[in-house]
Amino acid sequence: MPAVSFQSISKSFVTPRGAFHALRDISLDIEEGEFFGLLGPNGAGKTTLISILAGLARATEGRVSVLGHDVQSDFAAARRSLGVVPQELVFDPFFNVRETLRLQSGYFGISNNDDWIDELLHHLGLSDKADANLRQLSGGMKRRVLVAQALVHKPPIIVLDEPTAGVDVELRQTLWQFIARLNKQGSTVLLTTHYLEEAEALCTRLAMLKHGHMVALAKTSELLAQASTNVLRFKTDDALPALLSAQARVTGRIVQLPAQNAQDIERQLAALRDAGVRVEDVEIRKADLEDVFLNVMARPDEQDAQTLESAI
Repeated sequence: MPAVSFQSISKSFVTPRGAFHALRDISLDIEEGEFFGLLGPNGAGKTTLISILAGLARATEGRVSVLGHDVQSDFAAARRSLGVVPQELVFDPFFNVRETLRLQSGYFGISNNDDWIDELLHHLGLSDKADANLRQLSGGMKRRVLVAQALVHKPPIIVLDEPTAGVDVELRQTLWQFIARLNKQGSTVLLTTHYLEEAEALCTRLAMLKHGHMVALAKTSELLAQASTNVLRFKTDDALPALLSAQARVTGRIVQLPAQNAQDIERQLAALRDAGVRVEDVEIRKADLEDVFLNVMARPDEQDAQTLESAI
């Protein structure tokens, strides 16, 4: 039995311009103990799918189950199995951190939970903030409290919706060390993130959404293996020649060019030299998950459907 099962999930909203289809026929199973990543650009439908899983929204079509419990007809059992960290910062300004976690424990009928609360505070770097009112905390600290709230009832399934958005490096490292430990102990983790290096390092399997469609579903290693290209990376302050500019990914001074083989790299360097482009810090690297993601998102929808069908 899968930890989470999405079966033909569709979700539509009524707008002044007509029906908006946020999700279209999404079907996937997440196995117990899996670290699963859900990727996609803004507006792809990731948060909508998680809202349906958490019972915050109702699917127009399809069914979602959590450890065999339907999220609509058996919602109490389904929600006890989930620990959801939302994307938005939500907090009660009238309580301190420890009181907040005790109240959250009470929602699940758990009393005398201070030992586990102390462990959460320790692993999330909140021990010295236990008696601080939530209004006094920074945004990053509030997000740590959200994670602790999601974990306070020891859920077997942890759902993280952009948990490290806008937070510092220390929190990211602390959080992932703790979540990875829980995953090794048997917890199932569902993660959405725009930090693709996190997804590549943590997730054993990935699904990618685009315009409400699922366009990729495979093991992370398989997706990376499909990316046979290398990447020529360098820094420059000069304008690229038109032929290279059309295929380049530029971030500030950093330019990245896909290259199938050594001959491609030689031609690119020659084109840069002939155009008088001055380059620094030249390196060649293997394609990573960001390269794979961009390639998948750039494909026409028809090609996405064929690729997904062959993957499944």
